[in-house]
Amino acid sequence: MWDVDDTLFDFSGSDRRALSRHFQAEGLPPSVASVERWQQATEVAYGRLAAGELTYEECQRQRVAGFLGRTLDDVAADAWLRRYTALFERAWTAFPDVTAALAALPYRHGILSNSSTAHQERRLTALGLRHHFEVLLCADRLARAKPDPSAFLAGCEAFGLPPEAVAYVGDQLDTDAVAARDAGLVGIWLDRARSTATVSVPVGVHRVPGLADLPRLLAALGE
Repeated sequence: MWDVDDTLFDFSGSDRRALSRHFQAEGLPPSVASVERWQQATEVAYGRLAAGELTYEECQRQRVAGFLGRTLDDVAADAWLRRYTALFERAWTAFPDVTAALAALPYRHGILSNSSTAHQERRLTALGLRHHFEVLLCADRLARAKPDPSAFLAGCEAFGLPPEAVAYVGDQLDTDAVAARDAGLVGIWLDRARSTATVSVPVGVHRVPGLADLPRLLAALGE
């Protein structure tokens, strides 16, 4: 099972390219500080989504309010976000190692995402990846989100497999890999930043720096 954003889909890179254009169009400074403020607002909003404090739509509006430093009414916030989203969608790209990795892995594949079903359906289809995944589970329809163990167990149930027979791959150490391990799955941290010099890998979590390393790891775990 897979995470999507910053695991398969280069969310951060696509976001940066879109934000530069969007800030200019909105009369805002396209500076590093502005990008960091948007990313911080996004992290806070998605944290509240994962905690069950916000719906997906509320989460998106919170991103806008957190970035701008003021609350907009729903119509204005949604319009601001639509303008950004149009640019973001034109910037969508998958990581270059994704297609080869999926082709090399002789396993059933599924998605477990804290995003919305509609967004991930469109995104995976636009990236040419949707056909790889027989299961697509997202927080909006599950009514729960990672790191809640029940979200991971819902994915295992969709496959008809026990947790120990399912591996979960994601870019977030705690929300993805550790949470998957704690739910009884095989937790795999995709550490594209190669951050092990500053972050220790918890016991029971497996780390790969790129998806090219994944077939070897899964083969070893299956021995």
